Amino acid sequence: MNQLERLTAGDIVHLAPEITLVITAVVLSLIDLALPRSVSRNFLGWLALVGTAVSAAFVLGDIAALNPSGAEQQATAISLLGNSWRVDDFANLFKLLFLGGTALILLMSIGNVKESEIPHTGEYYYLFLPATLGAMVMASSGDLITLFVGLELLSITSYVLVGMRKKIYASSEAAFKYVVTGGISSAIILYGMSFLYGMSGSTNIAVINQSLSANYASFEPLIYMAFFLLLAGFGFKIAAAPFHMWAPDVYEGAPNPVTAYLAVVSKAAGVAITFRVLYDLFGYRGLFEQPIHTDVLAAIGALAAAAMIVGNFIALRQTNMKRMLAYSGIANAGYLLVPIGTHFGMVHYSNFSEMFFYLIAYMFMNIGAIAVFMAVSNAAKSENISAFAGLYYRAPGLAIAMVILILSLAGLPVTGGFFGKLYIMLGTLQMQHYWLAAIMIGTSVVSFYYYFGVIRQMFMRSEADETAVKATLTNSITIWICVAATLLTGFFPHVVLRFIESVFSLQNDLFLGM
Repeated sequence: MNQLERLTAGDIVHLAPEITLVITAVVLSLIDLALPRSVSRNFLGWLALVGTAVSAAFVLGDIAALNPSGAEQQATAISLLGNSWRVDDFANLFKLLFLGGTALILLMSIGNVKESEIPHTGEYYYLFLPATLGAMVMASSGDLITLFVGLELLSITSYVLVGMRKKIYASSEAAFKYVVTGGISSAIILYGMSFLYGMSGSTNIAVINQSLSANYASFEPLIYMAFFLLLAGFGFKIAAAPFHMWAPDVYEGAPNPVTAYLAVVSKAAGVAITFRVLYDLFGYRGLFEQPIHTDVLAAIGALAAAAMIVGNFIALRQTNMKRMLAYSGIANAGYLLVPIGTHFGMVHYSNFSEMFFYLIAYMFMNIGAIAVFMAVSNAAKSENISAFAGLYYRAPGLAIAMVILILSLAGLPVTGGFFGKLYIMLGTLQMQHYWLAAIMIGTSVVSFYYYFGVIRQMFMRSEADETAVKATLTNSITIWICVAATLLTGFFPHVVLRFIESVFSLQNDLFLGM
């Protein structure tokens, strides 16, 4: 209570992005309860979209406050609630990504949510807000308890969103599997956290690192145990092999926008805590000089390699589009783990920028591809890749958009996905992890086969169903925003990378307690 009583009005301002989402969700739930069932809930989606935009504006305000124009150096990160809450540019950049992804997913949902599939459409719209709030809490956490609260808020809300199509058996089955495997992963994370608390007597991440550094010789086996438990739990959250078994069934059973949310926002939140927690617990101070530092990087690299290999090779056999995208997401989890496993070095301090650039590109190309698939599957009444047959002849605009997005997913020029993979690979080579770079290149080549299978269907299967494919206005806007962003990040990658590097500071924004 003492820490809570010390919050000032100025401190509350720094919590404005999260408070905005809370207020918006509460207001929308009250409006939903008050309205007759006969009234369309689509306007709730617009109000939720406004709430995310206001929250993003507050985040931009925090970025401006931490990076004053004309100043020689950044302002010090802000710590609240006994250093359990951090307002720094690591968190702010991830919050912008979460809010941007949520906004696009809300936009593609408006007018496309069918009451015959999702009876409670009002709940559907505003449940995205607490889920995003959980992701934002995770990004700002400097304490294990705060981190776990955010993790469970995101997880529990995601379970509900996956099961929103109550009348469809696959959705209920997916939600059940997600709840069970999600509960197991949360238990594993808690078990790892309990070891850390037992060794340090604290849940604050910076204090834990200090304690482990000072008593490494006494606790070495337990430190390893805690690390591997956390890595397994976080591996589940980002769907990295071998902790990926839930993803294909959940992606397939969830509503299309929810699939996009799990693939982008939920995965990005998992990447954020993996980066911050593993580095802040095991990656600096006294532990930097201990054997565990090298072993941590090796384990993360091995997990990345497994995810890239398993995801890409199993995707080759998929005929369902959402399952293929699930395995593609598993492979991309591997690509995102590569910069974490390469660490920092004398010639390489940009692994955060490389990872975050690829996350931006991944957000646009994944949400855009799922938005196109939603229009196609609604017309064909099928979720198989064969639903794309002859799309160029039925809807040439959608086909061209899908080609651009697939080129980015495959990592081909000139797209954001190409430069995202290129920057990660160059950073890996700088740190002389040649084996990891070789796996990146090899598995990316393998991915061409299943990605180009979709293009082959669109352009070389003209004899298929000639049913017209029409995307709604909101879905079309989402698609072309994603296509434009994919091309812009491909033509001007240096602009995006320069912005990330100008905002993010290794000392101020990543390492806690320095």
